Amino acid sequence: MAKQVTIVGAGIVGICTAVYLREKGLAVEVVDRDPPAEGASHGNAGVVSPWTCVPQSMPGLWRSVPRWLLDPEGPIALRWPYLPSFLPWAIKFLRAGNVAELPQIADAMKALNRPNIELYRQLLQGTGSEHLISDSFYVHIYRDPAEIDLKQLGWQLRLDRDVPLEVVDDGALHELEPALSPRYKAAVLIKSQARALSPGGVGKALVAKAQDMGAVFRQTGVNRIAPQESGGWRLQTDDGEITSDKVVIAAGAWSARLLAPLLEQSGLNLPLEAERGYHLILQQPGITVNNSIMDTESKFVASSMLAGVRCAGTAEFAGLDAAPNYRRAEIFKGLAKRLFPDINTDDPVEWMGSRPSFPDSLPCIGTVPGQRDLFAAFGHSHYGFGMAPNTGRITAALVAGEPTDVDLTPYRMARFK
Repeated sequence: MAKQVTIVGAGIVGICTAVYLREKGLAVEVVDRDPPAEGASHGNAGVVSPWTCVPQSMPGLWRSVPRWLLDPEGPIALRWPYLPSFLPWAIKFLRAGNVAELPQIADAMKALNRPNIELYRQLLQGTGSEHLISDSFYVHIYRDPAEIDLKQLGWQLRLDRDVPLEVVDDGALHELEPALSPRYKAAVLIKSQARALSPGGVGKALVAKAQDMGAVFRQTGVNRIAPQESGGWRLQTDDGEITSDKVVIAAGAWSARLLAPLLEQSGLNLPLEAERGYHLILQQPGITVNNSIMDTESKFVASSMLAGVRCAGTAEFAGLDAAPNYRRAEIFKGLAKRLFPDINTDDPVEWMGSRPSFPDSLPCIGTVPGQRDLFAAFGHSHYGFGMAPNTGRITAALVAGEPTDVDLTPYRMARFK
């Protein structure tokens, strides 16, 4: 009889893991309190970059943080009552931007992202949703061409890893993106990329594929997991108890809370922060955005999707349980107008979701210390959609007891001891 594997979390990481596990013949059940492919898996900017290798924490970032926090339209927001809880993570985050450690982090990020376009296209083959992954550039735009300096550390990390870059001037930029404001005079293009025309649609297409392959999706909350004396696991859910031979924790920002009782004996206190992101869908934009566009000044991404132009990004720190502050999403109206003067911002759709972020921008992938047949696949920060297919492929191999072709040392949970 095939081993029973329960995946806690029906986001894009859990979904990809389910498909790969079914390919290996394991019985799979995916459990989540929310419908599949919702949350951050649905609400992201849709960037599929094989070249993602620059972490969030960089040397000197701390100099900009006070200005960003004080700017009501800035890329970072903090609810001040949350400060005592947030401060330990923030200190770890700033320390992670250590020049000596950045090359190893960059290599680990790229290792997870490098095959993502190919893997998504393989996963979507035969689903009828292949068109949802579209070739694209990642266009980093500037108002002042003099601000482009490829010797800066972020660009140098990319160049050292053979990321295909091109600097373009005013004319070439507006030929590429005619709707863009003439105030933007230059850009750096990251080539050989893709973008999702509907991140949630990609997830739901893969859910349907996994179900056709025999995976079961159950909508219920998981409140506790505990090992059984005879082996395997017992999961307490809102609808009763589930038993399973093996368990994968892919519950995003809720993963550390679920694992905390088990990790105490290992001396681990995972610094996983709910980095809350907002997006705004402009449903009748009246313009087309041909690529994924990063506003390097305001730190947000705009991209055309099937539902309209999505503006996404920024970070709010308020914990897992605080209610959304949709004023953070409304900010995108003004920012979008700056980028695209002719865009229609009427009748937008707002959204908020929690990114699961570790200070070093790397997820936890692998076995949970001190536990048998319990696996981690969470903590992908801003990069979950791009890292999901390779994370799922690797995790499925681990669960099946097969060797992996990626060094998992950078993603080990024990790095937080």
